[in-house]
Amino acid sequence: MVGAFLYGAVMDSQWFEQRQMDGLRQNVLLLIMPVFFLSTGLRTTWTMGGPAVVLAAAGLLIASVSGKLLGTRLAGSILHWQPGESSLIGWLLQTKALIMIIFVNILLDKGIISSTAFTALLLMAVGSTMLAVPIATPILRRLNRDSAAITR
Repeated sequence: MVGAFLYGAVMDSQWFEQRQMDGLRQNVLLLIMPVFFLSTGLRTTWTMGGPAVVLAAAGLLIASVSGKLLGTRLAGSILHWQPGESSLIGWLLQTKALIMIIFVNILLDKGIISSTAFTALLLMAVGSTMLAVPIATPILRRLNRDSAAITR
């Protein structure tokens, strides 16, 4: 992933038309991503740990969400962001948990974490991502409404 990012960062964007890049992105999203998430789902172990896994996932979810929200609030106060922007960014950062799924798979493959820890971290990542849009959408609407009222 890091190599692909670096390769994309150093390539000249003039080599590709936007239409080609959009087509490639669409094909990757439709063909490769579902296979990856299917294989990840098949690796979850629900029998190990039972309710303890769900409790651990809930604790990790609370820590993950609150950490991102507190971090963006601190950054917003230092950088003098408009009211509500730090909250919006904090909630949108919850979607980065999808990247975490890739790293958790690597940790499981290398034997660094157990299947139980994998399942708890996977549940936290999915829960974090699922919270992002329903909570960020009203905040974004409010920010748009407030900025439209200011410009009038």
